[in-house]
This record gives sequence, structure tokens and C-alpha cells, in this order.
Amino acid sequence: MKRLIKISLTVFFVFCLFNSYSQKFGHIDANKLFSVMPEKGKATEELQGYSKQLEDELMKMQDELKKKYDEYQAGTDKMSDLIKQTKEKELQDLNQRIQNYQQQAQQDLQKKEQELMQPLYEKIRKAIKDVGEENKFMYIYDTSILLYYSNDSKDVFDLVKNKLGIKDEDVKKMEKKEKESKDAKDVKKDTKDTKGKK
Repeated sequence: MKRLIKISLTVFFVFCLFNSYSQKFGHIDANKLFSVMPEKGKATEELQGYSKQLEDELMKMQDELKKKYDEYQAGTDKMSDLIKQTKEKELQDLNQRIQNYQQQAQQDLQKKEQELMQPLYEKIRKAIKDVGEENKFMYIYDTSILLYYSNDSKDVFDLVKNKLGIKDEDVKKMEKKEKESKDAKDVKKDTKDTKGKK
């Protein structure tokens, strides 16, 4: 009986050991994938356009407040107390409207961003899931939030990129834009550093 238990346990451990070595793990930089999606550019442009509309309206309100304040300042000494109080109340109300508008605009902008970007995140999630199932990965990790991953883990970026129909040219364009943006930031920083030393 003891011998049967030993044999059973040995077979079980060998099976577990074999099973653990046959597991496949993958990894992907989801942020990089998101940045090369052609749809991201369109969504970003739409979001920027919406943001500009909100900013333009805010600027109009601020211009109106400034104009009314300047008029108030210019005519204060000629106003009766009642008119002065009325104008001050009007300025306070307009200032409050501007503050309320800023808060609402921020919430609307976040909602719009969610509305535009969420379908892209879902598309990425689905493509990663499909690649995982098709290639029998046990897990696919996002390297943008991992501190370490083993070389035994397979980079599935190209598999998911192909699943999404993203071309190599799109990736190269994104990498070129990132490099140009980084170079421009470095030049700006160097310029600031040089001015700061003078």
C-alpha cells in the first residue's frame, strides 16, 4: 500500500513538473501598442478639437469678466452705492459661472476622452485575449506595469499588432514622432539650462 502511494505521489509530482514547464507566458507593452494604433490619432484629434471648443468658450467668458471689471473700475467713483453693489454682484456671479464652467468642462473632457479611448482599449484587450487563446499562452503580462519579466516569456507585440492590422510603417512613424518629440524636449531643456546658467 505504501509503495502504491509513493508511486502515485511520484507520478503526480512528475506530472506537475512537466505541466509547469509546458506553460507559456507572454508579455507586451500595451502603451506602445496603443500609441501605434491608427485610430488613436483620429481620437486624439477629435479630443483636442473638443478641448479647444471648451477653451474658446472659457476665454469668451473670461474676456467678458475682464471687460465688465474694467468698466466697473473705470466708473467706480461716479457710481452710487446701489449701482456699485449691483455691479459687484454681477461680477461675482459671472466669476462663479466661470468657475462652474471650468469644473463642468473638465468633467466633460474626461467623459469625452473615456468615450473615445475606451473602444480602443477594448480592441487591444480583445486582440491580446485572442492571441493568448490562439497561441495557448497561460498569461500575457503588460510590461508597462511589470518590474521584471523573464527571457522565457515571449514578446507578443508583433502577434497582437498583426491581429489589429497595424502595419510596420505605423510603428516606424510612431517611433520617429517619439524621437522627434524627445529631441525637441531635449533642445528646450538645454536652452533653459543655458539661460539659467547666464
